[in-house]
Amino acid sequence: MMRSVLHDITRRIQYGRSPSLGAGSVLSGHIASGVEAVRHPAWPKLGSREVPLILDLDGTLLRTDVLYEKALALVRADPLNVLRMLYWAMGGRAHLKRRMAQAVTLDIEALPENPELVAFAEAEAKGGRPIHMSTATDNVTASQIARRFPFISSVIASDGQTNLKGAAKAAELARRFPLGFDYAGDSRADLPVWHAARQAIVVGASPGVERAAGRAADVAGVFRRPPYGRLLLKSMRSHQWAKNALILVPAVLANRFLDPSALGSLAISFVALCLIASATYILNDIWDVADDRRHWSKKNRPLASGQFPIVYGLAAVPAGLGAGFLLGALAGPKVVLTLAAYTGLTLAYSFYLKRVVLLDALTLASLFTIRLAVGTAAVEAIASPWLFVFSMFLFTSLALAKRHTEIARATARGAAQINGRGYVAVDLPLVLAAGVAAGTSALLILVFYVIDDAFKQTFYGDVAWLWGFPLALSIILGRIWVACQRGTLQDDPVVFALTDRLALTAGSALAMCFVLAWAGFSV
Repeated sequence: MMRSVLHDITRRIQYGRSPSLGAGSVLSGHIASGVEAVRHPAWPKLGSREVPLILDLDGTLLRTDVLYEKALALVRADPLNVLRMLYWAMGGRAHLKRRMAQAVTLDIEALPENPELVAFAEAEAKGGRPIHMSTATDNVTASQIARRFPFISSVIASDGQTNLKGAAKAAELARRFPLGFDYAGDSRADLPVWHAARQAIVVGASPGVERAAGRAADVAGVFRRPPYGRLLLKSMRSHQWAKNALILVPAVLANRFLDPSALGSLAISFVALCLIASATYILNDIWDVADDRRHWSKKNRPLASGQFPIVYGLAAVPAGLGAGFLLGALAGPKVVLTLAAYTGLTLAYSFYLKRVVLLDALTLASLFTIRLAVGTAAVEAIASPWLFVFSMFLFTSLALAKRHTEIARATARGAAQINGRGYVAVDLPLVLAAGVAAGTSALLILVFYVIDDAFKQTFYGDVAWLWGFPLALSIILGRIWVACQRGTLQDDPVVFALTDRLALTAGSALAMCFVLAWAGFSV
């Protein structure tokens, strides 16, 4: 905390502002007017330093929209706040923003900034240009955010009566700066402001807005954003779709993996599950966005980093769920039922269960087990109780390995608990013991399966090869938990198992044992 305060004081002195001055203070005589800051060659080239630069806030200075951030924080605090916001909205948009500003305070320092624009604005301030912020956000919140950026001279924002957006913002800026101003914005609502400005800077806008800005003003430069398609795919966690291959296991154990009709149903169910899982991932990331920004790795996710807007994520959730259930209906009502169970349990996990110690790991294991149920329903196989019990123990162990890593990393950083979770530092030995015990139980259940169930299956040519399963799995689980203890395990133990040489070799041996058992090679 002390380092943060000293850094803020240093930056304020650097930009000619007293450390005691607030967001509405003015740069003191442009102390750097005789010093040209180092500039990036791709930055906009503005004219006279006497012309002020006005920065929009939402989607420009910040890679997020404060209104959505406030709404999400209020709903997380109390879902009934939705009704309160509807009531406040009856008084107008400016009144709504004022009441929301008074009702909740955001974690200002964690809000994702636009680093390219911030660096540009800092350079302009060092060169002596006045920098102001003008936003439709309520001035209570806008002033709090402005204190984070010491190069900002003043804040011009909504005041509870007037929503400073579009034409209203253009008129106010023209009144305050009759000699002209340059303006950086991001949306179609900024077109009237650009029309009134001397020069325009377009930040993270769509191609259509870029073209419209070019017709409305002299565009000095453009800060482009990454393609949203790629960011959407990343938000969907497409790399996690490999986990949904679990739906193939019941077909393999029922000897139906070569049945064309079963394969068609499995393919449809697989795509449906991927879409539904991705939609719930996005919803989870939206709900946890504030906690993820304080996480050592999750802060880089598209939604937490602000690269993918929350509003787009909110639109993707119903689209993914709708498409997934429509596809599931093609595979049959039992598949739809299991997909509904997966969705319901995932939502319960995202909104509450993830904060309950140990129950969160059991919930994750249940979600993996439901994947097996989807495959069982898709091929209409007879469910093996050994398979489902084995799945629960195995994936509980893997989930606890992930929690063990998170607790250890949080403890190493001096934190007493994990943001958004129920675990505290002293839970580390408990999680270790429970995780190893669950893994050991999974190995025992696997042995019981081979003895009690596998020898009864007629499609195995030589069941003796299946005794390689417990040995291979013990190596994989052992490697994961050793990595936990050594602090080398990343967020996902499955990813670790696919990249660790010994674990990958053991997994390949496990697959080979199954092939040899099915093909009937004699031991």
